[in-house]
Amino acid sequence: MTIGMGAQVTRLAMGTVMTHKAFGRHAEECLNAVCAEVVHLEKILSRFLPESDISRINRSAGIQCENVSLDTYEVLSQAVEFSRKGQGCFKVTIGPLVTLWNGYKETATPPDESSIRQVLPLVNDRDLVLDLWPRTAGLKKGGQSIDLGGIGKGFAGDRIREVFKKFGLSSAYSNLGGNVVALGAKPDGRPWQIGIQHPRQENSSIGSVSVVNQTVVTSGDYQRYFTDNQGKRRHHILNPTTGYPAESGLISVSIVSDKSLAADALSTILFVAGMEKGLGFLRSFPQTEAVLVDSDLQVYVTPGLRYRFEADKGVEVIILN
Repeated sequence: MTIGMGAQVTRLAMGTVMTHKAFGRHAEECLNAVCAEVVHLEKILSRFLPESDISRINRSAGIQCENVSLDTYEVLSQAVEFSRKGQGCFKVTIGPLVTLWNGYKETATPPDESSIRQVLPLVNDRDLVLDLWPRTAGLKKGGQSIDLGGIGKGFAGDRIREVFKKFGLSSAYSNLGGNVVALGAKPDGRPWQIGIQHPRQENSSIGSVSVVNQTVVTSGDYQRYFTDNQGKRRHHILNPTTGYPAESGLISVSIVSDKSLAADALSTILFVAGMEKGLGFLRSFPQTEAVLVDSDLQVYVTPGLRYRFEADKGVEVIILN
């Protein structure tokens, strides 16, 4: 679709609806290249596609390492780095836990504790073996599996921005279902206004953050969840240490950063870690800000967003020190 001197396209990819907007002379051509890049990344990184690099690694767990593409090697290397920094709050080998919980959604019964205890030892990023030459990746134990749910779309966001730049654009925008990437400012020079979903009110926001040339990634307990037979909300962001959906006191975390992959990983890490520990992690990442919502629906904003976050009517905000 053409919009003025720009173009827009909406596609279903990576399990979500993606919208891409580009402005400039080569806008349509650029969006074709963006969509092709997303298809390429999904083909190698999705654990649901049998011929992807990730599926091959998962099938060969405990048997052998697999040759992988440079993109797969890069995203796995960065995932391991965030796993190390996240001190148990982020693990890319969380696949067995994700599979276990997905199997119980239909029955609204959470997995029993013994099933979780059985699976937990498989969730260990130290068992992911990466060898730069001849560029292979593998898992040490049978039954282990990789799930890039907490980092894959972030990696795609950074790649999309590279495509925008390659086509010489100075204004473009992608929404990868909760992961927003903005190149430059809007065509009229104003910052992009990125709305942050209200975690308990559908089609409502807590406010918006203004960004130029940055990315905004949100993790929340409202995105995918089921209510179990005890009436307890069970969301999709699992704590890799306990094996259960994270209960840190936070119900929504939005990270504003220059890098989409970092924002994706950090939104998960902070969501699992909770306010105090999470803000400690954030201090290691300069120029990275956050909007946090706790279970009392209190909104907290880090100091760098003091003049960039605009709360919706009736939403009270505490600016953190």
